[in-house]
Amino acid sequence: MIGINVYLALIAIATLLSMYRVFRGPTIVDRLVAVDIMTTITTGLMVLFALYYKRMIFLDVALIYAVLAFGGVIAFARYLEGGL
Repeated sequence: MIGINVYLALIAIATLLSMYRVFRGPTIVDRLVAVDIMTTITTGLMVLFALYYKRMIFLDVALIYAVLAFGGVIAFARYLEGGL
């Protein structure tokens, strides 16, 4: 089984790449997608912590965070569309 350090390194690389897109994205939609990717990465990180620390409360927190992040991205996308 791959160690947790490898997973953390991959998550760090993915976060850096999405942060690059947030700051250098040519359009606001690119930035919105990058923020959505970072929320997904954060959710995965919480699940990884739940497995590592054997604390299942992190899974509940990750689920609530994912639902709220999805709602936020949808609301902001509707705002950009002019429908909100």
